[in-house]
Amino acid sequence: MAAPNRQDTKKFFENLSGAGKSIGVLTSGGDAQGMNGAVRAVVRMGIYVGAKVYFIHEGYQGMVDGGQNIEEATWESVSSMLQVGGTVIGSARCKEFRTLEGRVRAALNLVQHGITNLCVIGGDGSLTGANLFREEWSSLLETLRTTGQIDDEAVQRNSVLHIVGMVGSIDNDFCGTDMTIGTDSALHRIIEVVDAIGTTAQSHQRTFVLEVMGRHCGYLALVSALACGADWVFFPEMPPEDDWEEELCYKLSGNRADKKRLNIIIVAEGAIDRSNKPISADYIKDLVVRRLGFDTRVTILGHVQRGGTPSAFDRILASRMGVEAVLALLEASATTPACVVSLVGNQSVRLPLMECVQMTQEVQKAMDEKKFDEAVRLRGRSFENNLHTYRLLCSRKSDKDLPSSGFNVAVLNVGAPAAGMNAAVRSAVRVGIAEGHKMFAVNDGFEGFAKGQIKEIKWGDVGGWTGQGGSLLGTKRTLPAKHAEKIAEQIRIHNINAMLVIGGFEAYLGLLELSRAREQFSEFCVPMVMVPATVSNNIPGSDLSIGADTALNAITETCDRIKQSASGTKRRVFIIETMGGYCGYLANVGGLAAGADAVYIYEEPFDIRELQANVEHLTEKMKTSIQRGLVLRNENSNENFTTDFIYQLYSEEGKGVFDCRKNVLGHMQQGGAPSPFDRNFGTKVAAKAMQWITTTLKETYKEGRVFANTDDSACLLGMRRRAMVFRPVAELREETDFVHRIPKEQWWLKLRPLMKILAKYRTSFDVSDSAQLEHVTHVRPKEAAI
Repeated sequence: MAAPNRQDTKKFFENLSGAGKSIGVLTSGGDAQGMNGAVRAVVRMGIYVGAKVYFIHEGYQGMVDGGQNIEEATWESVSSMLQVGGTVIGSARCKEFRTLEGRVRAALNLVQHGITNLCVIGGDGSLTGANLFREEWSSLLETLRTTGQIDDEAVQRNSVLHIVGMVGSIDNDFCGTDMTIGTDSALHRIIEVVDAIGTTAQSHQRTFVLEVMGRHCGYLALVSALACGADWVFFPEMPPEDDWEEELCYKLSGNRADKKRLNIIIVAEGAIDRSNKPISADYIKDLVVRRLGFDTRVTILGHVQRGGTPSAFDRILASRMGVEAVLALLEASATTPACVVSLVGNQSVRLPLMECVQMTQEVQKAMDEKKFDEAVRLRGRSFENNLHTYRLLCSRKSDKDLPSSGFNVAVLNVGAPAAGMNAAVRSAVRVGIAEGHKMFAVNDGFEGFAKGQIKEIKWGDVGGWTGQGGSLLGTKRTLPAKHAEKIAEQIRIHNINAMLVIGGFEAYLGLLELSRAREQFSEFCVPMVMVPATVSNNIPGSDLSIGADTALNAITETCDRIKQSASGTKRRVFIIETMGGYCGYLANVGGLAAGADAVYIYEEPFDIRELQANVEHLTEKMKTSIQRGLVLRNENSNENFTTDFIYQLYSEEGKGVFDCRKNVLGHMQQGGAPSPFDRNFGTKVAAKAMQWITTTLKETYKEGRVFANTDDSACLLGMRRRAMVFRPVAELREETDFVHRIPKEQWWLKLRPLMKILAKYRTSFDVSDSAQLEHVTHVRPKEAAI
C-alpha cells in the first residue's frame, strides 16, 4: 500500500457532525458471521454523531422494492445482534438491480428517505454494484426529475451519493484486505470439525478428505491446513504439479510407515490441476483407496462454515470497520471515490473500491491463463506468507537427503501456558530440521535448562501438536539469572548454538538477563530470539501475542452464555473479572467483542464518581427495552475497587432497579484448544523466527564457532501495525513499565473510545490515526506482516 501523509496535529471526531445526514446500511450477497456486528457499529456510530440511520432489508432487493424494507434504525434495534451469526436484516441476490429500471426505482426510494450515504456490506459483486449505482447517480436523479417523480429541490438536496464498503465474505477472496468479515469464524467451524474428526480417524487409522468452501479462493483451505497440520492441501491458486498423485501417495504411505494413525487432506471446492481440470474430494478418496488401500472417508462441510456465532476476532473486526465506515462517510466530499474499509496487519486502511475489485478480478484472470504464481502474488502478502510457511512445513525430506548445517538450536517455553505454544514449537522444530539444524527441546523453561532437561526432538515427535492447548514441553516462570552458571554449562555440554524462547513477560525478562550475562558467560554469545506467547498480551514490541485470541474467545463465549442466562430475568447486571495482570487488553477488547457496558482497566484510572456514573448509565438503560448489563473488570485494575467492591456497590446503588451477579473467569482463559488464529499465528511467527536464526547463525559463525554479542543478536519478533519486526530486547527496555509488567504505550487503548461509544457513553475519540485513503499497489513491503 502506498503510505499516506499524516498530520502531526490531533483530530477529534467531535468535529465531524452527522446532523442532517442519512445513512443506509445493507448486507448483500452470501451471508457471513460478523455482518451483524458491522451493522450494529454503523447504526450506533451513525446515531451517536447525529445522523439518521436506515436498515435496508434484503439487500439490493429491499432497496428496489422500498416500502417497509427501508426502516429507520434505533439504538435499541441493534441490541443483542453482536453474537448472532448471519445477517438479521437479510440478504438477497437481486436481478432487478442489474437493470437500469431497477436502479431508478432504488434511487427513488433512497431520495424519498433522504439517504445519500450508503454502507454496503458484501462481496466484490455487491460492492461493484454499489460503485455503478454511485457513478450513475446523477443520471438516475435526472431520469426521476424528467419523469416528474422528484422536483429540482430534491435533485439538489440529494446531488451526491457517498459509498463505503465493508467486505463480508467467509472466503477471504477480496484483494486489498488481509481478512474479510466472517473468515475467522468460518475457520473456527472448519477446525472444530477437523479436531472432532481427528479422534475417530486415530481410532481406526483412517484417512479423511475434507472439502471446504472456496470456489475461486483457497484461503480457507490453505489456512485450515496450516492450523491443523494437514498432510496435503488442494486449492485453486496453486495447483499441484503434474505428478501429484504419485507424490500424495508417497507422502501418505511414508506418514503411515512412521506410525502416524491419521491423515488429513484439505480440498477447496474450487481446487484444480494445472490443466484447470477440477480435483474433487471423491477423486482423491478413490485414488488413495485404489493405490494404497487405506480406509478413506470424505467429509463435505458445506454451509456449516457460514453458520454459528461470530468469533471474537470477527466481532472486533466488524465493530472497528463499522465505526471506520461512518467516519469515512462523514469525511467524504463530492470528489471522494467509493472506498472500502480494510484491515492490513493490525491497522485499518481505506482503499478505492474499484482498485480492489479490479485486482480481485485480475486473480481469476491469472488463474484462467495458468499464471498461478501471479495469482498468489495478487492475493496479497497475507496469502503469500501463509503459502510460504505451508511449503516450509511440508518440505520434509528423508533423513539422508536433509541438509546439515552443523548447528544445534534449543527451543523452550517460559512463563504461563498459552494456547498456540505447541503450534509454535512444532513449526520451529520442523523448519529448523528442514534447514539442516539439529533441534533440541528444553522441558520446564529455564529451570529445566539448568537441570539438563534437554533432548533432541525429531520431525515426527511434534506430529499432532498444533491443536493441543497448554505447553507440551512444560513451562515455568523461573528466570535464568540465578541459574546462569548451570545454563551456561548445559549450553556447553549440548553445544547449543542458538535459542528460541516462546513465552510471556518472564521470557522477555529472561532474554534481557541472558544478554546482560554475556560479559560473564561467553556461552550466551549465541543468537537468541523470543516469540511472544501469553494470554495477557503485555509484551513490549508486539501488538499481539500467541494465546490472546483463544483467551478472548473464551471470554466472549462465556459472556454470551451469561447474557443468555438473563434472557428470562429482566434487569440484571453481570460483573465479570478477567485475567491479564495489570494489562487491560483482555478486559477492554473482550468488552468490545461481548458488547460490554463498562470496562475497568489499570491503564485508565477510575474513581468512585465514575463508578457512580456507570451505575446511573445502567439505570437509564434499564428503562429501555434492553434490560441487562455487562461490566468487565481487569483483575488488577484497582487494588481498592475490587470485583467484590464493584459488585456490592452496583447491588446497593441499583437496588429496586436491577440486581447483580458476579463471575471470575480465572484459568479457563488459559485452557482449551487454541483458536485457528493462534495456531496460524504461532506457526508463522515461529517459522519466521527460525529463518532469522538460520541467517544470524551464518552471519556470526567465524573461525569455527558462533559468536554473537551485539544487541541485535538477542531479539523479540513481534507484530507492529502492518509488519513483523525484529527488535533487540535491549532496545525495548525504554518502552517497558517493569513494575506493572506492561508496555508504556499500548495500541489497543485507541479502541477504548470505540467500546464506550457503542455502549452509548459520550467520549472523546482521536481520529488523527484513523484510516486514510490509500491506493492498491502490486509492491509488497520487504518485512511483510503475517
